[in-house]
Amino acid sequence: MIAIVGGGISGLALGRELAARDADFVLLEAESRVGGVIRSGRVEDRVLDWGPQRARLTQGFAALIDEIGLRDQLVTAPADLDLFVYRSGRLHRVPFGVAEFMRSNIVGPVAKLRAALEPLTPGPDPEESVARYFTRKLGQEVYEALAGPLYGGLYASDPEQMRVGLSLQHALSEFGVGRSLLLHLLRRRGALRPPPVCSFSDGMQALPDALGRGLRGRVHTATPVLGLQPRAGTDRSGAGTKWSVRVEGGALEATQVVLAVPAHVAAHLLKPIAAITAGRIAFLRYNPLGVVHLLARTDLHGMGFQVSLGEPLALRGVTFNDSLFGREGVYTAYLGGGERPDVVNLDDDALACLAVEEFRHCTGYESRPLAVAREAMPAWDHTWSMLTNLPVPRGLHITANWESRPGLPGRFARARSLANLLLGPPSP
Repeated sequence: MIAIVGGGISGLALGRELAARDADFVLLEAESRVGGVIRSGRVEDRVLDWGPQRARLTQGFAALIDEIGLRDQLVTAPADLDLFVYRSGRLHRVPFGVAEFMRSNIVGPVAKLRAALEPLTPGPDPEESVARYFTRKLGQEVYEALAGPLYGGLYASDPEQMRVGLSLQHALSEFGVGRSLLLHLLRRRGALRPPPVCSFSDGMQALPDALGRGLRGRVHTATPVLGLQPRAGTDRSGAGTKWSVRVEGGALEATQVVLAVPAHVAAHLLKPIAAITAGRIAFLRYNPLGVVHLLARTDLHGMGFQVSLGEPLALRGVTFNDSLFGREGVYTAYLGGGERPDVVNLDDDALACLAVEEFRHCTGYESRPLAVAREAMPAWDHTWSMLTNLPVPRGLHITANWESRPGLPGRFARARSLANLLLGPPSP
């Protein structure tokens, strides 16, 4: 039997792959619900999301939605929504094409000319910082106004602390970017056309809930794993390896264990049996983030905005749920992150007041708080070098948004590859 520890999207995606192959497994989740960081709820009868606010409706994700019976709950954002960056006292539309960039006023003409030299610059160096990569490729102004806030905002991280080889390289490879960003864009007819943005009528939690229902009796919520104990294998290949997975009131035996939990939980479980591995995982940095849902009456129309680097604000970005999914008056503000981690130490009232004040500063609109929460996001910064050649006990595996490519496509791709490792490739 395979024991999956953790019922977030990583554990559920793996469970779905194993179930499709009729594998013997159990999924153990400490909380009373599945979903992990994906959490939805209602406040004043308005749908709020904590964690991911949306997904991209790729062909693969659309097929998954149909398979798990969520098509009737799917909500797709209007196709004409723009993304903005707050810089120098106003919101600027983000250009997603060469022609749009040349017409934009988000940077000056000198910065545009500097960015046009990008094809003459060397390709990515895995050891350089993400900030240095974008700066030498596009110039300082374009980095501060566009590349830095858009990429760093994905992780609430400071790109100065992120290495290309640990974070950006996989994204460049996935999109087929080699030496030049600009030439790649021109080969795509000069513009990026990402898949539509989507969510569900009751929020993103519909996704893990549906995945959990599909696993029927194999999911056990409110069942924290208290400890792991390896049993010696019968040969050098690991055949016959057993694990004792201790839960309240007893233990279960597993041939393999998969940790699908946050880094600090994995480190805690591994410390008694693999202290060096646990220490390296515990070294990974998470960025603290304040999440304040606001209610406002505005004329704002778009996906939301990020804040340009160098702006003296705790606010890092705002999602316009109002425009995206018709959640009237709802805006989700993110504060702190890698550049202002101290912000999350404020009490709820102070954090809410700061969100209201800086939302007004950036947009000119008044708002009031609906809910205040604190989250922590894997930073994918230089501390991720700790995962290079990470020793993992035999018969134990890891799948999580800190272990391999983050984001929903990354989690489902990792689930497929890990299922192949555990069970062998599926039959044709």
